[in-house]
Amino acid sequence: MTEWLKTFGGGTAEGSAEILDLLGGKGANLAEMANLGLPVPPGFTVTTELCAAYYDDDKRFPDSLSEQIEAGMQHIEAAAGAGFGDAANPLLVSVRSGSRASMPGMMDTVLNLGLNDETAAGLAASTGDARFAYDSYRRFIQMYGDVVLGVGYHEFEDLLERAKQGLGVQLDTDMSADDWQDLIGQYKAMVVARLDAPFPEDVGEQLWGAMRAVFDSWMNRRAVTYRRLYDIPESWGTAVNIQAMVFGNMGEDCATGVAFTRNPASGDKCIYGEYLINAQGEDVVAGIRTPQPLSAIGEGTGAPALEQAMPEIYAELGRVSSRLESHYRDMQDIEFTVQKGKLWMLQTRAGKRTAAAALKIAVDMVAEGVLDEATAITRIEPETLEQLLHPRLDPEAPRNVIARGLPASPGAAAGQLVFSSERAADLAARGEAVILARPETSPEDIHGMHAARAVVTSRGGMTSHAAVVARGMGRPCITGATELRIDTDGGTISAAGVTLGEGELVTVDGTRGELLAGEIPTIEPVMSGAFATFMGWADGIRGLAVRANAETPADAATARKFGAEGIGLCRTEHMFFDSTRIVTMREMIVAKDSDGRRAALAKLLPMQRQDFVELFRIMAGLPVTIRLLDPPLHEFLPHGEAEMREVAEATGLPVEEIGARVAQLHENNPMLGHRGCRLGISYPEIYEMQVRAIFEAAIDVGESDGSAANAALEIMIPLVMGAPELRILKDLVDGVAADINKARGAVPAYIVGTMIELPCAALRAGDIAELAGFFSFGTNDLTQTALGISRDDSASFMDSYVRHGIFAEDPFASLDREGVGELIETACQRGRAARPGLKLGVCGEHGGDPASIHFFQNCGLDYVSCSPYRVPIARLAAAQAELRRRRGPIAGTAAEKNRQGV
Repeated sequence: MTEWLKTFGGGTAEGSAEILDLLGGKGANLAEMANLGLPVPPGFTVTTELCAAYYDDDKRFPDSLSEQIEAGMQHIEAAAGAGFGDAANPLLVSVRSGSRASMPGMMDTVLNLGLNDETAAGLAASTGDARFAYDSYRRFIQMYGDVVLGVGYHEFEDLLERAKQGLGVQLDTDMSADDWQDLIGQYKAMVVARLDAPFPEDVGEQLWGAMRAVFDSWMNRRAVTYRRLYDIPESWGTAVNIQAMVFGNMGEDCATGVAFTRNPASGDKCIYGEYLINAQGEDVVAGIRTPQPLSAIGEGTGAPALEQAMPEIYAELGRVSSRLESHYRDMQDIEFTVQKGKLWMLQTRAGKRTAAAALKIAVDMVAEGVLDEATAITRIEPETLEQLLHPRLDPEAPRNVIARGLPASPGAAAGQLVFSSERAADLAARGEAVILARPETSPEDIHGMHAARAVVTSRGGMTSHAAVVARGMGRPCITGATELRIDTDGGTISAAGVTLGEGELVTVDGTRGELLAGEIPTIEPVMSGAFATFMGWADGIRGLAVRANAETPADAATARKFGAEGIGLCRTEHMFFDSTRIVTMREMIVAKDSDGRRAALAKLLPMQRQDFVELFRIMAGLPVTIRLLDPPLHEFLPHGEAEMREVAEATGLPVEEIGARVAQLHENNPMLGHRGCRLGISYPEIYEMQVRAIFEAAIDVGESDGSAANAALEIMIPLVMGAPELRILKDLVDGVAADINKARGAVPAYIVGTMIELPCAALRAGDIAELAGFFSFGTNDLTQTALGISRDDSASFMDSYVRHGIFAEDPFASLDREGVGELIETACQRGRAARPGLKLGVCGEHGGDPASIHFFQNCGLDYVSCSPYRVPIARLAAAQAELRRRRGPIAGTAAEKNRQGV
C-alpha cells in the first residue's frame, strides 16, 4: 500500500529536507525543524504524490487514504493532548498547501478547522476565554466558507464591517464574545442563503473538504499564472500539511509574526520583520491591521516593537533565527506564533529578496565563511539581475510627493495609474506603462502585479502580500501608505489635498517609499560593490564567453558596461532604416540595373563606414561579428503614394515606374524568399559595399586609435543552405579584401563565417565548415524553420501548446531541445569534425535565456550573444552551467532536466 503521509512533531519527524520533492517546501522544512528540536506544533504532511494521483483519477482520493488520515490525526491528538471533535477538549488544526517551490499566497489555506457549535463552547470553557474561542470560530467560518464552500470572502467582510459600525468600534480586538456570536449567526445564515445548505458541523467533513480545496487550488487561476511566470512545472503538484493550531489571538501575551534573518530589501544582517499582538497569521500578511516591527530600530507605526513588548521572546527568536540560517546556509523567512508566552515555529524557507539584497547576502556569506564562491554563484537566479540594470530616480530632480508608505520593494518606475489588475494587464498588453494602486493586494492580483511597473497599497506592511510578491518580481512597491485614500470604484487616489484619476502619470520610489506626481527623470545604475565582486566570481568560473547583439553606439556602450566580451551580432540592416538613409536604400532597391544600384550604394558607403568606425572604437579590439544584409527587400520598400513620390524625386523616375518596380519585387512569403545570402548572390554589389565599409572602418580606427583598437573582424553570411552559397560569397569578401590591400597597403585580420538558421545548413554543416571560420546559430529563424512555426503568429496558440505539454515552454523564449537542439548538436559535431578549431556561438534571443545557456554549454559552444541588458544574466547563467557540468548528470524529473538544459 502506498504511504501517502509523513508525520512530524515532538522533536522527531518521519521526513526531512532530503525528500523535498515528496513533502513540498513547507512539509520538508517543518520536518527539518522538528528534527532540529525546535518547537514545532505536531502534524503530518500528505505528499505531492497524492496530488498527482488525485488529478490522475479525476479528482478522487484513493481508498487507502482514509485509514492513513485517521492515523495521522491520532498522532496529532496524542502529541497535542486534545481530541479532534472532542467537545470538552477540542483539537483544532490548520490545513495548508506546500509545493516544492515557494508560491506565497497562490494556493488555499484553512485555519482553526475543527470548530462547530459544540467545540467552540468547549474551547471557550477549556481556555476560560470565550472571546478568543468565538473569534476563532468566526475566522474559521469566514475562511472555510470562502475557500471550501465558495462564498465570497468580501461578503463575510461586509457583514463584519457593518457589525463594527453598529457597535462603534474599529478593530477586531474591540469585539466581545457576544459580538462574535451574533456575527457567527449572521455568517451561518448567509451560507444557508447562498448555498441552500447549512455550514458543516461534522469535523471530519470539514477536514476532507479542506484537503480537497487545497489540492483543487493547485489548478486555480492565480496558481497557474504564478507557475507560468516562475517556470514551475504543473507536474510537481502540492503537498498538504495538517498541523495542530497554536494561537496568537488568545490575549496580550500572544502574538504572530514573520521574521527574516536578514533584511530582504537591503541584505543587511539583522532580524527583520513584523508582528501583531493578539492576532492570527493572516492578520499580518492581509494588510487588515498595520503590523509592528520586530526590532526597536525598525520601521513601524510607533507601537512597541517585539524587542520591547516581549524581550524574552525576541531573544529566543534571535537564537532560533541564527540556528536556522546556519543550518540552511541561507537567509530564512520564518513564520512564528507566540501562545501564552511560548514561541512556536510554523514555517521556515529561503526568503524572497531583492536582487540587490541577494547579491549582498551572497557576498557577505562568503566573507563570513558560510558559503564558498561556487555555492554563492548558485544562489542567485540569473533573471533577477535585471532588477539592477535599469535606471533609478535622479536624486537632484524635483519631487512632488503625494504620499509616503513603507519601502516594501526598492527601485523606481513611472506610469499611468490603474486601479484593477484586469486594467493593468489590458493596458500593459498594449505596451503602456502602468502603476497598480490598490488598498491591498491579494493572490487574485498576481496577473496585474506582473503587468504593472510598480505597485502601491494603502494598507499592509513589509511582509504583506504586495510586498512579498513585488520583491520576488522585482517590482518597486510601496505598502501601508495610510495617508493615501484609494477609491477603486471611483478610480481616484487622494492625499495631501491632491486627487489623481486613472490614466494620470505617477512615479513610485520603492527605495524611499514615496509616491510622486508626474514622471521623474532617472539616472543609470552603477555596476560596483557587491555586484562587481559577485560577477567577478562568475567570470572566473564560466567557460562560455558572453557577447552582445548591438549595432548602435549606445547599444555597444551599454554592452561594454555590462561586461560584454565583444559583439556577437551586428545587424547591418538596422543601420539603413534611419530616416536620412531609407530613401537612398529605396533608390538602390528600385534601380533597374547594377549601375543604378552601385550609384545609390556609393551614397550609403560613407554612412555605413562611419557606423562601423563608432562600433570598433567602443569595442576597442574585442571581436565584432557583422552580419551582412539579411532581411528581404520588401521591408525597405515604399508602401504609400507619398513614399513612392519621395523615391521618384530622388531617382528622377516617374512614380508609376516606382510602383511597377515595387509590384515586381513583391513576394508571397518574403521571410523564406529573396533575403540573406540570396541577396548577396543576386546583387553582389550590396555585399561588396558593406564589406568595403567594414574593412575601411577597421583600417581607419587602427590608424587613428592605435592597433589595439583594430577590432577582430568576423564577417557573417546569413541564411546559407550549404557550401556553394558560402563559397561564392566568401570569394566576394576575399576579393574586396584584396582590393583594399592593394589600395591601402593593408587589410585587417578577418574570418568569414555563417549563421546557421536553416535545418539544411545544420545537416550540411560538415561541408560548410570546410569554408567557414565560425558558425553562429541564429536560433530565432532556426526555431521557425525547424518547427514550421512563425514567431510573429504563434502567440494565438502557444499557450495551448504549453498547457497540453506539446512544448515545456514557448520555444521562442527557451530553446526547444528535442528538435531545434538536436539540429544544433548535429551541426556542432559535423562542423568540428570537418574543422576542429571551428568557433561556435549563438546569437538568437535564446543566447540570453539561462535554461538555453545550460544547453549551449553542453554542446561545447564558445560563446553566447544576447541583448545588452541580458549580458550580466548570461554571464551568471554561464557560470552556473559550468558548475553543473563539473557536478555531472543531474538527478530529478524530466521537467527539471528540461528546465536545466540537460
